[in-house]
Amino acid sequence: MLPIVHVYVWEGFGKDRVKTLIQGITKVFGGLGVPEHAVEVVVHEVPKTHWGVGGEQASEKFKDKP
Repeated sequence: MLPIVHVYVWEGFGKDRVKTLIQGITKVFGGLGVPEHAVEVVVHEVPKTHWGVGGEQASEKFKDKP
């Protein structure tokens, strides 16, 4: 079993946060008995203009948030 986890985040999530996310997801799978070396995590950064929430672009709905 070789899990590949795809995570979608808004553009600008940050290199340090991506690193922490990858480590955390890997640890979760390790806790489930999956060898950590077998866990692959792919982080996709998507612009807020290309992400819809409740019929609105995230860039509009959350324009007050970074």
